[in-house]
Amino acid sequence: MLNILFIGDISGKIGREAVKILLPKIKKRYKADIVIANADNVAHGKGVSKKTLEELNAAGVDYFTGGDHAFDRLKGIEEVYAGSLPILRPANWPPLAPGRGCAIIEKGKFRVLLISLIGRVFMKKDFDCPFREIDGIFANASLRTKKLSAIIIDMHAETTSEKVAMKYYVDGKASALLGTHTHIQTADEEITSAGTAYLTDVGMTGFSGGSLGVEKEDILKTYLDQIKRSHVIPEKGKAILSGAVVGIDEKTGKAKSIKRINEIIQIE
Repeated sequence: MLNILFIGDISGKIGREAVKILLPKIKKRYKADIVIANADNVAHGKGVSKKTLEELNAAGVDYFTGGDHAFDRLKGIEEVYAGSLPILRPANWPPLAPGRGCAIIEKGKFRVLLISLIGRVFMKKDFDCPFREIDGIFANASLRTKKLSAIIIDMHAETTSEKVAMKYYVDGKASALLGTHTHIQTADEEITSAGTAYLTDVGMTGFSGGSLGVEKEDILKTYLDQIKRSHVIPEKGKAILSGAVVGIDEKTGKAKSIKRINEIIQIE
């Protein structure tokens, strides 16, 4: 059995600290063979940096998926996506963008194809079609010839409907389709009859005393007076690590189990 731990959107320093403290015991408890995390918010809540990725990689995260903030930090962006760091940007980002949208993770006896996708509904940027993109990846001859233990897809999207539609589209082809982006964990985990594990959103890893990982005060003010304010991510306080553990039969690539996880910790 292959056990994959997927950690929801890691947000800011407090989220990174939560991972560093909690990940060792979570890996041991669930006997996780491979750890994947969404990195769309790891650097101060928006985007990624070489330093933050190396920090989390050293803490035990094997590979990272992306989202709509993938290129918010242009400084050092080529070093992040064109170097050796284990990170993906959404595969259906326009092809001239640096980086790649899928990769094979090789660890021990396991070979896992990881795919990062982004939705288009209510997104502020224009992305290519994720459905056509996944068709192209599945049709890739070089990938079809490799013996894979599992195929994992991160669907970074705003709407439940788009994520559910993708679930049906890849049903039986992917081992797991796990949603990210909304920072709120859903309670609809399932394994389809064709053997695909699904969860609309795995949740967030970061500050849990506010709204979606940021301080609540300015959020409340904005809702009251409609004046946009900067989002503040505290570096200390109550934090949560949210995610899911998927058990997969590595011989068939079919999911056998999926379990949501939520761990609370006080960061001082």
